[in-house]
Amino acid sequence: MIKIRRSKERGYEDRGWIESFYTFTFENYLDPNWMGFHNLRVFNEGILKEGKGFSAHHHKEIEILTYVVEGVMEREDSFGKTSLIRPGELLHLSAGSGVTHTEYNLSHHLPLHFFELWINPKIHGTPPHEEKKIFSSAAKWGRWCLIASANGRDGSFVIRQDVDIYLSLLEKDEDIGLDTLADRYYWLQILSGSFHFAGHDLHAGDAAIFSEESTVSIACQENGELMLIELAEL
Repeated sequence: MIKIRRSKERGYEDRGWIESFYTFTFENYLDPNWMGFHNLRVFNEGILKEGKGFSAHHHKEIEILTYVVEGVMEREDSFGKTSLIRPGELLHLSAGSGVTHTEYNLSHHLPLHFFELWINPKIHGTPPHEEKKIFSSAAKWGRWCLIASANGRDGSFVIRQDVDIYLSLLEKDEDIGLDTLADRYYWLQILSGSFHFAGHDLHAGDAAIFSEESTVSIACQENGELMLIELAEL
């Protein structure tokens, strides 16, 4: 089973200080057909204007993964920790029992482009935890680079849920395959570039959702980056 979710079908909001694209129901965007995908609750893309940001807000019992692709994000939490997330870096926040933080575009001249995922945790009531990592371009070129998993294997973030998340960079005319598992569910998100998958041309912002496909192949038509999320059934 394969389903395509086009970029133009996502929710969109321009608040003046931020442009947001919502894959699933979030804040002012409501679509009862897209409330999440198994334990993937949020997949947002944001473009934060120069010098703007999110004032203090609270998170509890959610796993958040933030990926900055352009610009620099400055964050400060209620424990007094300040961090910067630069292009290519990811930050994992396991909100656990609760944490408050702010997020800002450090630059007053350039926009900040980022992606943010929220995953429902399997374990609750744990202390909040934050960790930043960078996975090199070399680790992602032409292969699936594991960035998050339930057991932290291969140097990935530890996510408190049965999920594996991968990134891959491909050049034009390269392809990448995947042997899937019958009891797993897959969300393939195009972060940049253009690809061909299962008879469909996919561009930045598009997604392919699939399961029960023993082997799949993705061909690159224009240099770009993919994110693959593999989830267990609810």
